[in-house]
Amino acid sequence: MTKIDFYTGSADKLRTACQLSHKAMQNGVHVALSAPDTAAIDALDKLLWHYPATAFIPHCRSDAEEAAQCPVVLNSGNDRFPHHDLLISLHDECVSFFSRFERVIEIVSGDAEDSRKGRERYKFYKDRGYELRHIDLSGHTP
Repeated sequence: MTKIDFYTGSADKLRTACQLSHKAMQNGVHVALSAPDTAAIDALDKLLWHYPATAFIPHCRSDAEEAAQCPVVLNSGNDRFPHHDLLISLHDECVSFFSRFERVIEIVSGDAEDSRKGRERYKFYKDRGYELRHIDLSGHTP
């Protein structure tokens, strides 16, 4: 069954997604970064080219020919992924394809509305019996 981690209190959700992608990649885990719109995916794409400053996170869009060879794929608007290790979701709602992944990370900011939507997602997973873990990022630098 999919394991779900909630990272709450993120000061910058995109930067948190990059940090978690980098850590997963270093541990040999393939990452799918999914966002609700192309603007967020474009911003992630740019950030991944420069994060971290001393390394490189190989990435591409999930529908690219080379997607199966990339440790990090970016996705918006479809449910096609070349691998199913880790999904980092930047959506406001639970995505329909989350259960295909071994692990899902939900990132929640300190914004009141984002926190409310995060609690709704947490309840959704909890009500269905998923194993949940909570990591509070407030007080940590992004």
